[in-house]
Amino acid sequence: MNQAVAVSTNLLPSTDDEGEIDPERFHLTTHLESIPINTLAQDVLSGFAQAPKSIPSKYFYDQRGAELFDAICGTEEYYQTRTEKALLERVAGDIVTDTRPTDLVELGSGAGHKTRVLLDHLTDRVADPRYVSVDISEQMLISSAGSLLRDYPNLTVHGVIADYDHHLHLLPDGVRRLIAFLGSTLGNFTHLEAIAFLADIARGMKPGDRVLLGLDLVKSPAVLHAAYNDAEGVTAEFNRNVLHVINRELGADFEPANFEHIARYSPGRERIEMSLRARHNHVVRIGELALDVPFGDGEHLHTEISRKFTRASAIAMIRAAGLELANWYVAENDYFALAVVALPGDRSLG
Repeated sequence: MNQAVAVSTNLLPSTDDEGEIDPERFHLTTHLESIPINTLAQDVLSGFAQAPKSIPSKYFYDQRGAELFDAICGTEEYYQTRTEKALLERVAGDIVTDTRPTDLVELGSGAGHKTRVLLDHLTDRVADPRYVSVDISEQMLISSAGSLLRDYPNLTVHGVIADYDHHLHLLPDGVRRLIAFLGSTLGNFTHLEAIAFLADIARGMKPGDRVLLGLDLVKSPAVLHAAYNDAEGVTAEFNRNVLHVINRELGADFEPANFEHIARYSPGRERIEMSLRARHNHVVRIGELALDVPFGDGEHLHTEISRKFTRASAIAMIRAAGLELANWYVAENDYFALAVVALPGDRSLG
């Protein structure tokens, strides 16, 4: 059974210097108790039994991984974050005007930096807007909520501690929702996984709801290669961080220095393929699983894909999920797009 979490007042985000808050403006719900505790163990067992070995990219994101990703976003080579934000700044007013949301729902919200661009327009146009922040980190939700409540006096925040791989059917309802999935995170899913993900969202939508997708576009392989192989080596450390996570959580003895960061663009598949390549033959012990895992010299452990889209491939994916493209906005450099998606035939907004 899913349940709301009663948050103690000393954990509530504050809206002033004295730490006081109107409890009517913030609500916190958790659904994580419905996820099996041994998810990482199961994913390691199944992924390491495959050829090639693999591990889901979501395990990058412990606290250190989140900090490393923030650092990646600040590198000269990584264009995605600043390009998407610049595009949002240019078109957010049009998006909010056209979709007329009462509720902004963000999946994988994190610190919500880009979300503020949408909230600036939403809070100007709606008397009592609500921001539904969905993230796996309770600490991140509470921290970002405190900042947002201070900066937007007419906003209410509903934090939902959840994993969108499991809990899309539990998203809070609203009068008209704009469900944002930014950062081209959808590109980390295979084609079939992305379709299934969007179809899950579609099943919970009603007329008037819209989905806002951030999509990284196909571009020069040289630009893509540089973005995932920054000169400072931050992405390499981010990639290897998954080994630190397995060591800590499952009592493994990975030596991250034994693995080389690999990120290559596959033109035929229109995606970056990221992995860790063993520098020599060795065996890793995973204590909690009582498992010895051999790695051959040059063997790859696949950690992430990052698919790149064209308008045509995005439309095909969206239609396959039972949705339709309502609007398409492209960055001035053609590097990134924002897609507004609706239920087929929904003309409820005119």
